[in-house]
Amino acid sequence: MARKINRLNARAVGTITKYGRHADGGGLYLSISPNGGRRWVFLFRWHVKPTEIGFGSARDVTLARARELASQARGKLAEGINPKDARRSSEGATFGECADRVIEAMQSSWRNTKHAAQWKMTLRDYAAPLRRLPADTITTEDVLSVLKPLWNDKPETASRLRGRIERVLDAAKAQGLRSGENPARWRGHLDQLLPRRLRLTRGHHAAMKYAELPAFMRDLQSRKATAAMALEFAILTAARSGEVLGARWQEFELDRAMWAVPATRMKAGREHRVPLSRPALKIAKAMHEARDGDFVFPGQKPGKPLSVMALEKVLRRMKIDSVTVHGFRSAFRDWAAECTNFTNEVCEAALAHVIENKAEAAYRRGDLFEKRRKLMEAWGNYCTARKARKVVEFRRKA
Repeated sequence: MARKINRLNARAVGTITKYGRHADGGGLYLSISPNGGRRWVFLFRWHVKPTEIGFGSARDVTLARARELASQARGKLAEGINPKDARRSSEGATFGECADRVIEAMQSSWRNTKHAAQWKMTLRDYAAPLRRLPADTITTEDVLSVLKPLWNDKPETASRLRGRIERVLDAAKAQGLRSGENPARWRGHLDQLLPRRLRLTRGHHAAMKYAELPAFMRDLQSRKATAAMALEFAILTAARSGEVLGARWQEFELDRAMWAVPATRMKAGREHRVPLSRPALKIAKAMHEARDGDFVFPGQKPGKPLSVMALEKVLRRMKIDSVTVHGFRSAFRDWAAECTNFTNEVCEAALAHVIENKAEAAYRRGDLFEKRRKLMEAWGNYCTARKARKVVEFRRKA
C-alpha cells in the first residue's frame, strides 16, 4: 500500500512548533530545529545510505514549491540519478557562480575600478559562506548569517552587501536557477528581522581643514613613493581617486597643461578637462620622465595601475586616520568658498559636479576652462604655500 503524501497543509506548516521532522509524505519533511528554525528537507536512500537534501527555509519556500522540488527529486531517483548530485552539477547553480556572472555582466557599466573591486571583494569575502551553496537553496537564515556580524560594526558595508546579494539572487531567479521570494529583500522582509540603521547625512566625508593643508602637503612631498605622488596630484586637481588611479598618458597634453578625463571614467558620464596648475604639472612631468606603460601612476604589477586602496594607505602611513581621500575635495570647496571670489559655477565645475537645474544645464555649453585654470593655479599655490600670509594674498587676487 502506497504511503500517503500531502499530509500537511499551509495552516499546519505555519503553526507546528514541536521540535523534530514532520512528514508531508514522499520523503518531504518540515524540519524544526531546537531554536525554532523551520526548513524543508527531502530524505531518501542512495545505495542503502540515508541521504538528505535541503529545500530551503519554510519562510521563503512555500509548501507547494517544496512539494514540487520533492517531486523532481523522486523523478531523478526513478531514473537512477542521485538528486543531490544532479543539483550540484547544475550549471551556474551555486551562489558564487551566479555572483561571478553578475559581476562580469555589470563590468562594462562601472566607470571606475574601485566600484568593481568593491563588488568583487564583498561578494567574495563577506559573502564567502554563501558561495558554495546552490542558489535555489539560500534562505533568510543564510543571508542573515553573513549580514549580522557586519550590521552594527560596518553598517554601510552591510547595507551594500545586502543589496548585492539581492541583486545576485534576482539574477539567478531570472535565469531559472531559483524561485520564490528573494531572502535578501529589505522592505517587508529583512527590515522585520534587522534593526534599522541610523540614517547618515550624505556627502560629508571626513575632511582635513584647508588651513592645515600646506603643512600636510610639505610632509606628503617628502615621500617619493608613486602612491604619495598620486595623492598629491589628486589633491592639487581636486579629482576623485578613481579618476587619478585610472589616468593614462593618452589623456594628457603636457604642453597645454591639460588632462582630459574621458566620459567613460567620469561619474557624470561626460568628459572633464582638468587644467593643471604648476605644482600638478610638475608631478605629471616627473611621472612622464619615469614613464613605464600607459598608466600615469603604475602599480607594482606590470600594466596595472595602483590599487584602489593605495591613496588611503598613504594616509595611514602618515598616521592620519580621521581624513578620507575624498575629503580633500571638500577641503578644496571650503577653501574656494571662504578664501576666493570665484563664482559657485566655477568651483562646482572644477569638481565636475552636475548642474542640478536642467534648464540651466541645457544652456550651459562651455566648461569654464580658462576661469577654472585661474582657480586651480590659486589652489596649487595655496597648497604649496610656505607662509600663512600668502593665504590672504590669494583672497585679494581672486
